[in-house]
Amino acid sequence: MRKSLVLTLILAIAAPVAAKAERVDTRDEFVSAVQGKRLVRPLVDLRVTPGGGISGSGAAWDVTGQWSWEDGFFCRSLNWGGDDLGYNCQLVTLEGNRITFTSDRGSGRSAGFTLR
Repeated sequence: MRKSLVLTLILAIAAPVAAKAERVDTRDEFVSAVQGKRLVRPLVDLRVTPGGGISGSGAAWDVTGQWSWEDGFFCRSLNWGGDDLGYNCQLVTLEGNRITFTSDRGSGRSAGFTLR
């Protein structure tokens, strides 16, 4: 009984604390997170430059675009394989090396990427 209690306490103390996704509020925070890194997920590999450019590939097609920071949101125009995906402002959250974009100012679909 005593050994199991001690083991339980040791495991509780040693258990990793889950990080909480934090909202990225400013352009400077965003640039600091992505500068010099690739945003990667299955079949997608992107770069977002501090100057407002987006480039890379998605499912073997080229991805290009422009971005700006507006009222606490990442706003982008994107072209994927010749298709205009339009303009959308997205909520950005960061958790360790994971960055997540949620469309429609946080009320739409989300896409998570690993920062490498």
